[in-house]
Amino acid sequence: MNALPNDFGKVAVLMGGWSAEREISLLSGNAVLKALQAQGIDAHGVDVGHDIATVMNEGEFDRAFIILHGRGGEDGTIQGLLSAMSIPYTGSRVLGSSLSMDKLRTKQIWSAVGLPTPDYLILDSEADCAEAIKKIGLPLIVKPVLEGSSIGMSKVENESKLIPAWKKARDCGGTVIAERWVHGVEYTAAILNDDVLPMIRLETSNVFYDYEAKYQSEDTKYICPCGLPADEENYLALMVKKAFDAVGANGWGRVDFMIDQKNQPWLIEVNTVPGMTDHSLVPMAAKRAGIDFERLVVEILKGASCA
Repeated sequence: MNALPNDFGKVAVLMGGWSAEREISLLSGNAVLKALQAQGIDAHGVDVGHDIATVMNEGEFDRAFIILHGRGGEDGTIQGLLSAMSIPYTGSRVLGSSLSMDKLRTKQIWSAVGLPTPDYLILDSEADCAEAIKKIGLPLIVKPVLEGSSIGMSKVENESKLIPAWKKARDCGGTVIAERWVHGVEYTAAILNDDVLPMIRLETSNVFYDYEAKYQSEDTKYICPCGLPADEENYLALMVKKAFDAVGANGWGRVDFMIDQKNQPWLIEVNTVPGMTDHSLVPMAAKRAGIDFERLVVEILKGASCA
């Protein structure tokens, strides 16, 4: 049964926030807001601040479309608040959001259930950096576990670059990990409800698919269909869905993975609130599946819940 615009009531499109991904969230949020309003839905843009509980209460919103990227919006914080206020919201619940935002916890869960993810080591000190070279080898990638959009990440190809990379990641706050560099091809798989959408192959002239490659470069290529044989893509879709479910994510999101030179897949991370401009990866995959942007945002909104 198709939902009517009035079925959703008054919708708050939550965007902006205070994370390092604020500007990207504003772009995503305004695209979602425009698409909802174009379909007659009573949607209102809300630039989220620390007074968000008051804003939601005084606005008498019936549900929330969360399009906040990064800390405060993708890590279970806003999800917990909305659950406590009994306001239905889109995307993963508190646990799935919190776990997925933490790259370390995500990898630990994947390893525990037998899903492939690159070897890693936690970096708490300069001594740990030296140990990472011994145990993982070079090249490797250094990551802050609580940031998205590749913020604070660095590829390290020689020993002299490791300490600066660790300090750069440490400045983002939270735990830092060194992860084995995977030589291969990067893919992403979008998930909508229980369906894995057509996969996208990413190609960049940058060292890796970093912030500049994602949002600024004119050279980044997105190939969809991705070129994998159908049986291989079906197998990978099962792996991706298991990875998504393992961390308690649900509703919609994206799983990034690599395929190395021996054709072995390696899971990298989960995004529970991916970019949602009409040039982002989830809309691109949805379009390939025959779902336009306006229908996509409504399908996501339909899944709003606070349970």
